[in-house]
Amino acid sequence: MGFLDEITGQEGLTLLSSLFIFVIGVVVLVVILLFIRDVSQTKDAIRHNYPVIGRFRYLFSNLGEFFRQYFFAMDREEMPFNRAEREWVYKSAEGRDNTVAFGSTKNINPPGTALFINCPFPTLDEHASSAPALCIGPCCEQPYHASSLINISGMSYGALSKPAVRALSMGARLAGCWMNTGEGGLAPYHLEGGCDIVFQIGTAKYGVRKADGSLDDEKLKAIAAHSQVKMFEVKMSQGAKPGKGGILPGVKVTDEIARIRGIEVGMDSISPNRHPEISNIKELLSFVGHVRDVTGKPTGFKTVIGAYDWLIEMCEEIQRCGIECAPDFITIDSCDGGTGAAPMPLMDDVGLTIKEALPMVVDILIRYGLRERIRVIASGKLITPSGVAWALCAGADFITSARGFMFALGCIQALKCNKNTCPTGITTHNKHLQQGLDPEEKAVRVKHFVDKIHYGAGLIAHSCGVPHPRGLSRYHCRIVQSDGKSLLLDELYPLPEVLPEFRPKSTNADYNKEMS
Repeated sequence: MGFLDEITGQEGLTLLSSLFIFVIGVVVLVVILLFIRDVSQTKDAIRHNYPVIGRFRYLFSNLGEFFRQYFFAMDREEMPFNRAEREWVYKSAEGRDNTVAFGSTKNINPPGTALFINCPFPTLDEHASSAPALCIGPCCEQPYHASSLINISGMSYGALSKPAVRALSMGARLAGCWMNTGEGGLAPYHLEGGCDIVFQIGTAKYGVRKADGSLDDEKLKAIAAHSQVKMFEVKMSQGAKPGKGGILPGVKVTDEIARIRGIEVGMDSISPNRHPEISNIKELLSFVGHVRDVTGKPTGFKTVIGAYDWLIEMCEEIQRCGIECAPDFITIDSCDGGTGAAPMPLMDDVGLTIKEALPMVVDILIRYGLRERIRVIASGKLITPSGVAWALCAGADFITSARGFMFALGCIQALKCNKNTCPTGITTHNKHLQQGLDPEEKAVRVKHFVDKIHYGAGLIAHSCGVPHPRGLSRYHCRIVQSDGKSLLLDELYPLPEVLPEFRPKSTNADYNKEMS
């Protein structure tokens, strides 16, 4: 006989009635206790003046970002990435059809919108080709030839979970792109997938530091000994927090992460706001050159562009000391870059956007005859083929993305990266939350995402009449102005002439051969 049969009749009704009264009593008791607690405290005026009811304000506030994302926000109006952008990445990563029907939902009228200029005779499929590989660090003992248009930007093990790093490593190998370690050091999970690695040296020098925080050449040599490590990137600043070092909350500093970084378990991992050894242009070039000499591999730096006179000073110094002393690449980050944790004043209001900074840096390098010597990598919310195509038009050699690859792994933009409660397992070290992230399955999604970026950027290039995306130039892109009309990118940023007195002079035969 079942439970429902047992509680039939008068006895059953009495039992249910008693149970109901008990539940009501518990609820009333909880409400009374919350009421007393709220009225007796003075730290929160809302809860004091509106006991119990005032608590719903925090519930609605916490749930609001999720409700907006799924029910209220239009496809193109959400920040930092709107639904249309996320859906494109999701479908691409899953290998699904990501074509759209009826008409675009994108508003093409706002000033700054990029429009690509199709030609009347687009490139035939049989004349199309893959983007050629480019050489980075021709003066190095071990230059790096890279072909992928988009690559994985710096995300540390610590900021990311173990399965997330594994998935990105395997996915990068499948896709043929590189993976940047972020400033948290080289973890074994970076190497597991067999991909090309860019080792980032942050201001705290995690993984290559001495006890006093200075650079340890022996540890640097040990990192460079890994054949998968292809380049070294000196992190000067990043888009979400220019002028502030990396922040990893103590709740995410596990035993293993502390060992890899060389810090204490459970303590907040806060990097200096700059490299103590680098306070001027000569010291910057000297530090980059030192890392390159020790490792024998291409070395450059990552920075957010704000003031830019220092770039001119750097180019002049390079011409004085010889073109071989130049950084092998510059990674330009945008002020709207992302991170796991950053102060709002820096995230919202400091630095230039990639749309302004990228052509500016490219033009300075051209003017001083260094454009072919120094590769330019663009970073900052470039997660769709149109964003990548624009960057190539503006003069970038490569594009890197962090959040685009997080979406490929399944990120839902829950905005909990710094809380160790990421519901998708990407940015948490909670074992239970990590269980839904299968590295092998997610690695395939990473490959699909890279493939779709290449395919989509190729579609734009072929429409513009060039055989591959690296053939795009400023002539192929127009920018909408405030009056509703558009101007060619090469009208807004006309390519400068190389200054005669700064034509490259090199005594390095290998470099001259490479450039020819």
